[in-house]
Amino acid sequence: MAVCTLAVFTAVFVCSVSGQFPRACMTVDGIVSKECCPELISPDGQNLGVCGENASRGSCQDLTVPDIPHNPEYPFTNVDDRERWPNKFFNRTCACQGNFWGYNCGECRYGWTGESCAQPAPPVLRKNIQNCTAEERRRFVDALDQAKRSVHPDYIICKEHWLGLLGPNGTEPQVTNVTIYDLFVWMHYYAVRDTLLGPNQPWREIDFAHEGPAYNTWHRMHLLWLEREIQKMLGDESFALHYWDWSVGGTECDVCTDDMMGARHPLNPTALSPGSPFSRWQSVCMSLDDYNRLVTLCNGTDEGPIFRNPGGNVDRPDFRTLPSRRDVGRCLDLPLYDNPNWTETAERSFRNTLEGFDHPDGEYDPSIRSLHNLAHLFLNGTASITHASANDPIFVLLHSYSDAIFDAWLVLQNASSLVSYPEEGAPIGHNLNSTMVPFFPVVTNADVFQFSQDIGYAFDALPERVPEGPSQLTSLEIFGMGAGAFIGCVVCVLVAFGIARKLSAKRWGGPDGKGVYQPLLKEEDGRGRCYTADTTVTFMDNDVRCNVDRR
Repeated sequence: MAVCTLAVFTAVFVCSVSGQFPRACMTVDGIVSKECCPELISPDGQNLGVCGENASRGSCQDLTVPDIPHNPEYPFTNVDDRERWPNKFFNRTCACQGNFWGYNCGECRYGWTGESCAQPAPPVLRKNIQNCTAEERRRFVDALDQAKRSVHPDYIICKEHWLGLLGPNGTEPQVTNVTIYDLFVWMHYYAVRDTLLGPNQPWREIDFAHEGPAYNTWHRMHLLWLEREIQKMLGDESFALHYWDWSVGGTECDVCTDDMMGARHPLNPTALSPGSPFSRWQSVCMSLDDYNRLVTLCNGTDEGPIFRNPGGNVDRPDFRTLPSRRDVGRCLDLPLYDNPNWTETAERSFRNTLEGFDHPDGEYDPSIRSLHNLAHLFLNGTASITHASANDPIFVLLHSYSDAIFDAWLVLQNASSLVSYPEEGAPIGHNLNSTMVPFFPVVTNADVFQFSQDIGYAFDALPERVPEGPSQLTSLEIFGMGAGAFIGCVVCVLVAFGIARKLSAKRWGGPDGKGVYQPLLKEEDGRGRCYTADTTVTFMDNDVRCNVDRR
């Protein structure tokens, strides 16, 4: 592995790389002209010109996003505002020089630091949250809670799609403020949402973040964005997003405690404990059907508390157990990043297997939901609803571990990893050089398809592939084999005892001269695991049900 140290980001200017758009550009003039080239103001108040041009940081240039051929699942042109992102909104933006970056070239690219953005920066360390100290956990939880309550200083979201962005009179930009964490949620919703063809006419065969090669790269960028925004909010470049190792194969959520992601409410098993700050959080962007009916976008208003009932889907016992260490190891053994047709039906695909549409060994089975998908479905609540899942802060830990698996695979495959990433023919937004929706300034999938250390962070430990020999077995399987052997020995002893007794009975003229043997165990048929997305997430109190069409 090439060890390139990365950059945590020593920001010298106040700027942001975010989803949706800078408030400085969302004026009537900016929207009509489709130009987003703000001036850069230095910390001491000096005007460095448009895009920092006076300091040789960048300049305002045309932004032409190539029309990369995608698969036919999305058959439209010039219908969805996410096509050739972000050209429906802006076609002139800041082009930054060297390692300068940002909507006004006011910060460094991920992995670089210093006044001139010329120094590799040491990575922040993402840890297994179970191994964090009590103080580290408290700091992490407090930071997420603060991000939920802090309005983003630079970015705003659109409340309407591109054709209605200036309002009915053409003079009122349909935008609104949003908190840092709610913007994180909104970005996930916006990438997943349906295409709006008209009232109650959604086109559902579209997803810029799932069911294609960009699953790993999109979510990696999503986490990178949140990590940096919280660093800036705290004024602490060492802050890192930790992870939840969900490959424990158990039936309990070991991070669902009040010092981490929130325990169960003592009186309502679908709600969070009042001892957790997350019990006070309100979800946003939940009402996808309403947005489709009204041909509008999520506007960031509160829509109810977080629900979670880990392992509580009594109708689907196959969703009540988390993935195992062995499942992750088998996934890491797959040599190809992706395979045609580069969708949720791709076989022998590392990406599709990690996302959870393939069996852990890479075989496609439409009834299977494994790894990442299974971890979401196990949580059985807000985190199981694709467009709304980021509302539950456990999403951050879950995806940080998925990213660790991706990083482990990159290390194992090294330079060969990009060979199987499609340059065209994947779902819209998923090709190698496609721009990722809704990050602004633009980021391509290729930009983050690299070792985590090269873009600003590292993990305390990476998942490992399955070792050779007997250690391939999980502890549960080893226990099962041991128990089976013990029971077998008991059976053998009893059989021997029965035979001996039979012989003894014949010899000694027992009560009936017969030896009777009854088996101790009886195997049951039809107990195979079956995963499907066309199901219902069921909460224990039976008051709340939400359909899960895909994960």
